[in-house]
Amino acid sequence: MKKIGLFFGTFNPIHLGHMELAHYFVSQTEVEEVWLIVTPQNPFKTNEVLLNDFYRLEMVKRACEPHAQLYSSDIEFDLPRPNYSINTLRALNEKYTDHEFVLLIGEDNLASFHHWKGHESILKNFGLRVYPRQHLGTIPERFIKHPNIRFVDAPKMNISATNIREQIKSGQDVSALLPVENGLYLQKNNFYR
Repeated sequence: MKKIGLFFGTFNPIHLGHMELAHYFVSQTEVEEVWLIVTPQNPFKTNEVLLNDFYRLEMVKRACEPHAQLYSSDIEFDLPRPNYSINTLRALNEKYTDHEFVLLIGEDNLASFHHWKGHESILKNFGLRVYPRQHLGTIPERFIKHPNIRFVDAPKMNISATNIREQIKSGQDVSALLPVENGLYLQKNNFYR
């Protein structure tokens, strides 16, 4: 069975921090591929101003294309909204019976993981790989030593999509923070201005 790491995000926009993490997982863990799942609507980010789903998907596709073990996915585009990870995982499990899926999440998400719909089922059937991230809140004790949760020593990224959008809006050059494939695409389409 091929082990796939699922990296969920709105990717608004995808940036080098996302790419570094994806590369870390395929090169330093048991994960053989990372699928970047473009989320149309995160139930915890209802106020976020999102670029159109298909533009964000296009940027993720462009970023993944040059990398053999990274793939974009639009599976959530056809699922009911808001998008809950448990529903996506079940859909993927039905579609790809020869794959084993694990979620790649930041410590900030683990601190609130007990609020996720179906979190017990996710832990029982899929498991988590957790990377370091600035977070407020404490990780519940039951998650720290859970057999299906593995903490990985991935590099901490200090790049934020929110900051990138703000910098673009104020006319700053953000090309050093984005995958090369997306800098011109963003500029040409005047996104986030």
